[in-house]
This record gives sequence, C-alpha cells and structure tokens, in this order.
Amino acid sequence: MPHDPTRPPVVLAVGGHDPTGGAGIQADIETLTALGCHAATAVSCLTVQDTRDVSRIVPVDPRLLGEQIAAVRADLAPVVLKIGLIGDAPIADCLLDIVPAFAGPVVLDPVLAAGGGRDLADDALTGAVVRLLPHLTLITPNRAEARRLTGRADPDAAARCLLQAGCGAVLLTGADEATGAEVANQLYTPEAEPRDFRWPRLPGVYHGSGCTLASACAARLALGDPLAQAVEAAQRFAWQALEHAHAPGRGQLVPRRIAR
Repeated sequence: MPHDPTRPPVVLAVGGHDPTGGAGIQADIETLTALGCHAATAVSCLTVQDTRDVSRIVPVDPRLLGEQIAAVRADLAPVVLKIGLIGDAPIADCLLDIVPAFAGPVVLDPVLAAGGGRDLADDALTGAVVRLLPHLTLITPNRAEARRLTGRADPDAAARCLLQAGCGAVLLTGADEATGAEVANQLYTPEAEPRDFRWPRLPGVYHGSGCTLASACAARLALGDPLAQAVEAAQRFAWQALEHAHAPGRGQLVPRRIAR
C-alpha cells in the first residue's frame, strides 16, 4: 500500500532520555520525524550524561514502562517498534513480555556501552538481550557489541551466530573499528550471503550515531521499504546526518538529523 503523507506511520521508540539531546529518545524523535514518521516514545531509563560520556543511569520501574507501551499501542497502533537503551535485566524482562506479541517489525540497537566507554550492561542484561533475538526483525550492533552478545571473536562469526540465535537480520556496523578511508557495514540475512555497504569515513567522533541509524531503519520499514532497501536508505540518511554534525557541547559531535 502506498504511503499516505497525511497519515505518517507511527513508530514506537523505547529508549533512554539523554539530557543533551544528542542520543536516545531525542535522536529517535528527530530521525523518525525527518523521515516522515510519527514518533511515539516510551522511556526506559533516565540518564545523567553529557556529550562526552554517561555518568549515571536510572532505569524506570518496569511496570511504568509496560504501562507507557500499552497506552501508546492501544491509542496509536504503532507499526514498528524500535528499542535502544534498555538499562537493566528487569526492563529487558518487561520487553520480553511485550515484544513477542508485537505484530510489526522490531529493530534493536543493542546499546551495551556509551560512546565515552562506560559499560551500560551487566551479564544479566546481556543474557536478556540474547533472549530477545528470536523476536527481532533487525539488530544493529557494532563489532564490539556483536562479540559481546555471542562470545565470538571474529565479527563475521559473531554476526552469523546472532542469525542462528533467531534474529531476522543483522546489520553489523564497522565505524567503531574503522582505520582506513572507508567504513564497511554488512547486512546478514538467512537467505543470502552478507551484503557489503561502504561509506567514506568521516573525521569526527559522534554522539548518537547508532540511535540515528537504528531509528532510520525503523522509519524506512514503517514506510514500507523491503529490509535491504530500508537498511541502505537508513545508512545514507545517517551518513548525511553525521556529515552535517555540529558541536553543541565540549565533547562528541551531534548528528544534524533535521536541519541541513
């Protein structure tokens, strides 16, 4: 069915609140809005952070998160669910009660560490994320996250392990370990060999790049794109947002997702 611009599809984004506006729920809202979707949100965690690192995470009561999600689903009927920062195992358990019954695509950005290096997930949360894998349409880990979720040292083996665990598709991103002139990402699906995407490597260090990419994937899926087309378009949007990034604070650059 063609997209009706007068009725933007609703995407429900679950994630943490970032006071800087660079990542988390704010990044989701900006990205989804820029791509023509309506962003509904459910806050999983409050955070204390700046554009350099996260200093504190306070997960919400899982019952509160469940009530947020239930209220949005009953009223707005979101067509895609995007999950970012989870925060702790009880929040993940709440999502495990909800995600299997969600009828549309589910996209997970497995936020396991902050850009400044702070660890954001313990073993219990990591294990809960693994239990979510069979219910995901797409997961967008960087190479370090893929290794941590699977215990595999080789990125290719880690991505294939995520598929074998039941995830519908894996977009393995390479910016965290890029050293040359290009960033290489790979899309893994059960039906085909991995598809490579290569983008010019940008010189900055960015706050909210992963949120932007995963939300863009969710938006393109909500707009009706097939998976591979959605992933390619999302990467292009994210690269352009990073190319036009700005420095509102004293740390990492923030992607410019709306104004150009």
